[in-house]
Amino acid sequence: MSIQPPDTSLAASITPRTTLIPAINTWRIYLDDQGNSPHTVKAFTADVNLLATYLPPDRQLGSITTTDLNNFLGWMQKGRGVPCSPKTLARRITSLKAFFRWLHKYGVLLVDPGERVVQQSVISPLPTVLTPNEVQAVLKVAREFWKTPPGDTRYFALLDLLLSTGIKKSETIALRLNHVDLEAPNGPLLFVRYASPQHRYKERKIPLPESWVQVYPEYQARYHLTDQLFPWSQRRLEYLLEDLSVQAGLSKHLSFEMCRWTCALSDWKSSMEPDKIRQKLGLSKIQWREIQMKLRSLNRLSGD
Repeated sequence: MSIQPPDTSLAASITPRTTLIPAINTWRIYLDDQGNSPHTVKAFTADVNLLATYLPPDRQLGSITTTDLNNFLGWMQKGRGVPCSPKTLARRITSLKAFFRWLHKYGVLLVDPGERVVQQSVISPLPTVLTPNEVQAVLKVAREFWKTPPGDTRYFALLDLLLSTGIKKSETIALRLNHVDLEAPNGPLLFVRYASPQHRYKERKIPLPESWVQVYPEYQARYHLTDQLFPWSQRRLEYLLEDLSVQAGLSKHLSFEMCRWTCALSDWKSSMEPDKIRQKLGLSKIQWREIQMKLRSLNRLSGD
């Protein structure tokens, strides 16, 4: 007896005799409904559509075998005539496995032909993070910039926000004053917002630390802020971080990305629930898989 899918409106019309294109279109709807990013949905469905161009157009789902999938992957690497990097190959294998696992899970296929396809994972090198001592060193320098006349509060306002929220460079530059709510019922919050509807899944609310709440009024008044939270160029903000790393005597070049990973690792070490870290970083569940693996590795390397 086949397993009935929870959402019959999506899968009821798919059978082992269905061809790839209609099934892929239904899978696209499913991926959208699961809250995956538009980029992820586009990449995954494009990968499986490539399989549809390789197999005969009338090939039915129930007749596709593991051998077919392995032959397809071999064709992509050696017979297609288009470069296929290890990272792209790994993603396409992931896409195929996810597609056929979905068909098997909801009872369309009794046997999953993608299950025995060997996954070729390619994970980029581990990111560089600040040690706890280095975090304290750069925060100390930032605070000295703040407290030493004439009182440059930019350093602390930027650094403390990045280390506590883990927001990206592009998100930082896009921040407006109305994205800060110091009077929120459950404590001060930062709203990360996106103008484009396709990125709305990344929007989130992140608690602000007391240290940043303290510097904010002085920072706002010192630079007469009226709209942008950081009304300087991307390059100027990068220079601020570089100044901090030099003044603190670090061998590392402090960056937005380093602050983001340092924040994520700190939350991981504090035993924050993994899904809460994912949501705080604005990541899809698929993006989170590799990030979580890297956080585990970073945690091990730090000796905890």
